[in-house]
This record gives sequence, structure tokens and C-alpha cells, in this order.
Amino acid sequence: MNRTSLPIRAAGFGTAFLALSVLTACASAPPQGGTATTGSGAYAWWDPYPQHDASSAWAKRVDACGQQAGVTIQRTAYDTTALTNQALLAGQEGNAPDVILLDNPAVSTLADAGMLSAMSDLGLDTARFDENLIAAGELDGKTYGIPIGANTLALYYNKKILDAAGVAPDSIKDWTSLTAALKKVKAAGKKPITFAAIGTEEGSFQFLPWFWGAGAQLTQLDSPQAIEALELWNSWVKDGIAPNSVLSNSQNTTWEEFLTGEFAFAENGTWQIDSSAKADFPTGIVQIPAKDGGAAPTPTGGEFITVPVQKDTQRYTATKKILNCMTTPEGLVETGTTFAYYIPSTADGQQAILARQPDLKPWVEAVRSAQGRTSDNLGTKYPKISEALWTAVQKALSGAAAPADALKQAQAQTRQAIGG
Repeated sequence: MNRTSLPIRAAGFGTAFLALSVLTACASAPPQGGTATTGSGAYAWWDPYPQHDASSAWAKRVDACGQQAGVTIQRTAYDTTALTNQALLAGQEGNAPDVILLDNPAVSTLADAGMLSAMSDLGLDTARFDENLIAAGELDGKTYGIPIGANTLALYYNKKILDAAGVAPDSIKDWTSLTAALKKVKAAGKKPITFAAIGTEEGSFQFLPWFWGAGAQLTQLDSPQAIEALELWNSWVKDGIAPNSVLSNSQNTTWEEFLTGEFAFAENGTWQIDSSAKADFPTGIVQIPAKDGGAAPTPTGGEFITVPVQKDTQRYTATKKILNCMTTPEGLVETGTTFAYYIPSTADGQQAILARQPDLKPWVEAVRSAQGRTSDNLGTKYPKISEALWTAVQKALSGAAAPADALKQAQAQTRQAIGG
């Protein structure tokens, strides 16, 4: 099916805006001049990296891919929420940019609204990308973007505290051994662990490794496995293993807590690699364990490069060249190191970045076992499920409801929101 002239569906458009309100945090106002109109034949490129100005390595890389494709790129950067909302408006007005880098849960939202071109319709092969990563861009059997890299979660640890408590990081294999390690830290007079259980998408993001690691599925929030996961977190807070501050912690505030040197463990992401290396104490990471052993599936973060539907289909020729330039093994490594750090989304790219930085191996392994939040064809259902999930976590950890009751309410809330 040729989607180049497919209009944006009005119903899907309204749903998309509702979905975005729970997928992302508060948006700042978009920058001036953020329309897709470029003039002079330039190609419009939107991304969520306003911290990288025109003189940055990232901007120069984007320009270089445009030059390789024989076109000039006009880049506009927005904060994440503003970017997706602007993209939806541009699609409705028939004035979409040529390329958009989207936070991966937003891909299915824009695809469901009829705004994005499928990669197969453009003749782009996605088979070389890791299945678990590209799944976040799939909807109804088609792929609507390519991951430029991925980040995910693990447990950072303070080696000084673990040594003093007699805890060996490699002894942590499952929930039982992790909880035993945390109790040793507490007995030694130190703070065991901190994480983000805030009532936003960040709270769901941080809870998902434990949820999935118990064997739970997002289609059944009140399963016995889901209850086990929430009971784990709840017991940690109740027993003083985790602080009450987790209820309001964002991932940033969690990291600030860890950097005080007072906590043995913090759940956080790939994006803290540089910061952990500069900490005032020696650090390391362990994979978040699944309940019965092995690495728990962790949620993938990171952007997809997508191609909005264009009236002038001849523009796709250069756009395809831009996408190919951005996603070669070398290109994926360059993106990975520019953002300190994205893990490349292909096996070749992962091998190439490990050749440069072997110490990234634990993160490569974490990304290989990760999964997309909108995988399993959840698409635009995911934001509503996530809101119900983080609400349940808040209720349980605050003592407002028992874990089983909180999750029962969450499942009912989800059923009412999405049916089924």
C-alpha cells in the first residue's frame, strides 16, 4: 500500500494528543521558526536535541549526511513533547518535515495517526537491526522507523560501600541474592538502594524491569507475577531498604542521591556512564536480575529516525540516502559516542563500539536483552497502560493500597480506557 497520499485520521489525531500527555513530561515552548517550511529546496530535519546547537558534533554529523545525499539540511530542535506535538500539527496541515527523530514510544502514536511512511514502502530494509529494538517502531505488521541507538537501565553500585559490607557484585544473580545484599548494606549502616517511582512515565520505565523480570505482561497488570514485582519494591520501602523519596524521585534526582556517595545501588541508565566515571567513589554496574535468575528485560529508550508522509514523493530518494548515512555501522557508533552513550542497534555497530570501548560490554548485553515499551503491538494503548501502572506503584509504596489491590484497580482502569 502506498501511504504517500494517506490523510491524517481525525480520530487518531485526537487520541495521539491524549497519549502524549502521559508519555512525556511537561514540555517547554517550542523554539521560534519551527515550521517544516524550508525554502530553497532544503530538507527539513527535526530532532529532540536542543542542547546540541549548530556548532555541535551532532549538528555537523546531520549536515554531513545531507551533503552525502546531495541536499542541504535545515535542522530544528525541540524538547521531546513539543517535538511530537509539532509533528502531529504539521502532519495535519500537510506541512511535515522530511525527517523526524522521535522518542521510540511516540513512533506508533504518529504511525497510528497515518503520518509516517513505512520503511518497506520506501524500500528500506530493516532486517539488520536487532529485533527487540526495532519492535518499538512496529505497528500492525509494518515498521515505521529505524532506531539510531538505544539506552536502557542497570544497577549502578558504589564499590566502596559494597566492599565495606562484604558484598560481591557478581553474587547478585536473582531477587533473593539482591535483597540479601541490600540487607547486608543496611546492617553495615549504609543506604542500600534508590530508584525512581515517581508518578510519571519515568516511574513505569524504572518499574518495568522488575515487572517483566517476574514474568508479568502489560496486558495483565494484576497477574500474580505483577503482584510479586510490586511487593518486592513495597517491601524495600517498608523495611527501610529504599527511601521514601523514591515516590517523588525522577531519574535525575535518583542519580543525585547516588552521587552523594551514601547509597550502595541506584537504578539508572546508559546516559549516566560519563557521570559515574567522574564520581568521587569507584562505581560499577550489574544487570537488573530477573526474579529467578538471569538478566531481566529492561525497557529501551532512544530515538527512531522516521520519514513523515510527503505529497512530493520524489523527495524520498534523498531522504533514503540520509537514513542510510545515519545508520551505517560507523554512523551508529558516531551517534553512540556523541550522546554518551547510545548503544548501536545492529550487531555490527555493537561490535564496532566495543572495539573502541570494551568497558561498554555490560551495556551492550543489557540492550540486547531489552524490549520496547510499545512492543507486542501495544501501540497507542501503551500510554494508558503505563499511567495505570505508575498509579498502582504510587498507591502501593505510599501505603494507600496493598500491592494486589492497587494492581487490581490498575487493570480495571486499563480495561475501561482501552477495552478488552
